[in-house]
Amino acid sequence: MKILFYDTKPYDKNSFTKELQNYPNIEIKFLKTDLTKNTAELAHGYDAICAFVNSDIGTATVDILHQNNVRLILMRCAGFNNVDLQTVHKYGMRILRVPGYSPEAVAEHAMGLALTVNRRLHKSYIKVRENDFSLGSLMGFNFYQKTAGIIGTGKIGAAMARICHGFGMKVIAYDVYENPGLKGIAEYVSLDDLLSRSDLISLHCPLMDNTYHLINRDTIQKMKDGVILVNTSRGALVKTEDLIEGIRARKFFGVGLDVYEEETPNVFEDRSDEILEHSVTARLLSFPNVMITSHQGFFTEEALAAIAQTTLENVRAYESGKESPNDVKA
Repeated sequence: MKILFYDTKPYDKNSFTKELQNYPNIEIKFLKTDLTKNTAELAHGYDAICAFVNSDIGTATVDILHQNNVRLILMRCAGFNNVDLQTVHKYGMRILRVPGYSPEAVAEHAMGLALTVNRRLHKSYIKVRENDFSLGSLMGFNFYQKTAGIIGTGKIGAAMARICHGFGMKVIAYDVYENPGLKGIAEYVSLDDLLSRSDLISLHCPLMDNTYHLINRDTIQKMKDGVILVNTSRGALVKTEDLIEGIRARKFFGVGLDVYEEETPNVFEDRSDEILEHSVTARLLSFPNVMITSHQGFFTEEALAAIAQTTLENVRAYESGKESPNDVKA
């Protein structure tokens, strides 16, 4: 099978190349360019394409892939909200994803963000580099015996709950479905209860119609004053304008974001010589109690190896005609 990989970085190529020796029937060509309606034509002559979380796989893109006889779309990530599933399935195309690569990688990054904004590590690093060893503006608070609220308790949320529990925090959780693996670790409560009781709120739910802008002016007002908010899930879970309003109102002790609404043109790109066109992103970067990273929660050696293995196993499942739990249904 011939597969065209879009938006590949050196680390993608390295991790997949290492695994390819176990899949002699798979041939991969790696492209730096991302998948859009303007680059979909490059898939001519390939059986499948592989894309990432920020690729544009809307109606126009899928139409062109179909015209070029692409039958399989591989997502080397968990998210697929950037895919027009209705059109994909209308053409009888199959789409497989990587639902879980290393939950601990993302959860550990979430806790890293929480610790950073709590203890002002990002500011401390800069101060010390400039020979300023004073402690002004660096005061944090203990996580021990505080309350952590986990919104979404799938594999990543459950990993975050265990980390918080290990810190000696009281863990409360909100999800449509309770995770039996968190018995004795987390107490399930209503969303309003979680918002009002939590000292740390960490988002780990998928982006769906009912979670779009889950964090907005109304839900922010229900939070404790001085709360820490962390999002390593999907940017659109948070309404950015309302978040900025809350930051300016001194509602948050700190905010840690690995994802945000306007991230698409920025993720994994070096834009250090450019003027960012999105003023909302620039405003977020201006706040001293906000830490933003570039969608790097997944970025560990273990996670990259797992992504490569699962993606190639998805190809094997497709070639054998077998159903897979990694199939994305309409």
